[in-house]
Amino acid sequence: MRTIIVVGGSKGIGNAIVETLLPTHHVINISRTAPEVTHDNLTHHQCDVTKDALPEIENADGLVYCPGSINLKPINRLSVDDFKDDFEINVIGAVKAVQAYLPTIKKGENPSIVMFSTVASKLGMPFHSSVAASKSAVEGLTKSLAAEMAPTVRVNAIAPTVTDTNLASKLLRNDKMIDNMTERHPLKKFLAPKEVASMAEFLLSDKAASLTGQVFEMDCGIVSVKI
Repeated sequence: MRTIIVVGGSKGIGNAIVETLLPTHHVINISRTAPEVTHDNLTHHQCDVTKDALPEIENADGLVYCPGSINLKPINRLSVDDFKDDFEINVIGAVKAVQAYLPTIKKGENPSIVMFSTVASKLGMPFHSSVAASKSAVEGLTKSLAAEMAPTVRVNAIAPTVTDTNLASKLLRNDKMIDNMTERHPLKKFLAPKEVASMAEFLLSDKAASLTGQVFEMDCGIVSVKI
């Protein structure tokens, strides 16, 4: 049974990844709060990745870094500290996790790292300047690490569109907003967390053994298709 470290697996997409992996993997979750799910294959470490020292882990085959932010404001209402906070969560936290666990992951079975970007890094969207800036850095980090770690460790990222999580609740807070969000996407839908979790599971698996340095846009067509 392979062991996967999930940073930020207590909520949203991260929690869906934990639940998806648990039946067939040993999952080590690192987050400020514990996932609601309990399972014999789950180990939880309470930790704030942006502030605390990460726990020592002796054996692991993969790493998923899930923490993110949606700080949607006009540029004149964003402070420099807002940009710093988003960068700290999305980029510095990921770097910290990779540096902490890369020596362990390198010794694992078909080692793989999965990180998260956003469709806003490709599609210019109002009020997304802070999150788009930090997630664009994640994409650059993904490609650089993939080159540096080849052929031993594969590194990929997922760039989801709006996903039905608490983090995106402000974008989906009533029926009209849900309908508008649905209509914006060519596939007339947005994402469920389990869909994103399935992509992460695939990228961690042997089925993705030829994939590295890629950013997979789970966009329901909003970036790649115009109808």
